[in-house]
Amino acid sequence: MTDTLSPALPDGLERRIHEVMGRVCARGYRLATAESCTGGLVASVLTDVPGCAHVFDRGFVVYSPEAKREILGIAQLLLDGPGPVSEPVARAMAEGALARAIADLAIAVTGFAGPGGPEDEPGLVHVAVAMHRRPTLHRARHLTDGSRGAVRLGALEIVLDLMTAQLEGAPAA
Repeated sequence: MTDTLSPALPDGLERRIHEVMGRVCARGYRLATAESCTGGLVASVLTDVPGCAHVFDRGFVVYSPEAKREILGIAQLLLDGPGPVSEPVARAMAEGALARAIADLAIAVTGFAGPGGPEDEPGLVHVAVAMHRRPTLHRARHLTDGSRGAVRLGALEIVLDLMTAQLEGAPAA
């Protein structure tokens, strides 16, 4: 059971968090996160698993385009072109976090958790998970059935799916 957010997490989601983190721990991998619309939620739940927090190296909360550029090295061309909520930026965030951390696996989330500007799509999230010497995985989803919290939890489910996919494709340590 996670200590901090356990009462707010659905049981199935909490069980998945423990399963995925158990696999990360068993392989001796280190983690980093780069989060926008989840605002640090992914880092929080991953570091809240008893006995596994030691695998977490660092988290970057990069809500603004400027933070994505300055902290993760996202090219201004990507931020201006496809925009900060896009597949190329999610992939670049994961790869930027991997390059700037002592980590084997980096997770990135960018999206619109709630209403924003006129061009924004509330509920649109892009998630990417990068590992050294492996292709960066990406998934986009429209999570429009719920509040900002529901969108963030939906993004967390995608994170766990992609982490699992990367771990299944990685050789055992």
